Amino acid sequence: MATSKQTHDMSTAQKNRLSDTEFAFPEKRKEPLTDAEHVRNAIARFDQVEGVSDADRDQAWRRIRAAARRFDIEVSADDWRELFDGGSARRR
Repeated sequence: MATSKQTHDMSTAQKNRLSDTEFAFPEKRKEPLTDAEHVRNAIARFDQVEGVSDADRDQAWRRIRAAARRFDIEVSADDWRELFDGGSARRR
């Protein structure tokens, strides 16, 4: 049985085999959405992705929400902008 760290870590070769549609940010190939753990990670790291437009974030958020539904993950934020409100996260 794989440990949590082994499950979370994805090798470069594994990432390279994924199609663009399996990433929240396909143009940058950032934040794979291949399982529940990766979807949670994509949400947690959403504010850390640099060099993307608001339109890219809108599309990525739709992909993340769809993946969250697929893996039965509850997402409290309705809009990605909520991830930047109030907390230590700030928009880059």
